[in-house]
Amino acid sequence: MVSVDGSLLVQMVNFLLLIWILNMVLYKPIRKILLERKAKVDGMQSTIDGSAEQVKAKEDAYAEGIRQARASGQKEKEALMQAAAEEEKAIIGKINESAQAELKQVKEKIAQEVGAVKAALEEEVDAFADAIGKKILGRVA
Repeated sequence: MVSVDGSLLVQMVNFLLLIWILNMVLYKPIRKILLERKAKVDGMQSTIDGSAEQVKAKEDAYAEGIRQARASGQKEKEALMQAAAEEEKAIIGKINESAQAELKQVKEKIAQEVGAVKAALEEEVDAFADAIGKKILGRVA
């Protein structure tokens, strides 16, 4: 059994002194290191979270830039296609005008030649008619 005498008081003082010494030498430094480590890990985690948000924002900005560039490129392509189509129409129109003018000149030239040939044949019609009539009637010229 435990007897209550002076040794119990010494044991209690010894126990309290040991707890105080262990607290100062062992427990406080370990708790301090653990708190510093927790603060460092928390700081690193917040840095990681901030970096992740920055990466996400940059990815979104990059994707938006790509989308805008594609839209701008598409608009420019459509504008160039429209300009090319208009230029093609203008060139075809000029070629058609040139061809129509040339066709008109050819028709006029043919009409003039037909008129000249017709006039020449009309002058010779009487001579041909006399020659045919003489052959049919059997007269010799």
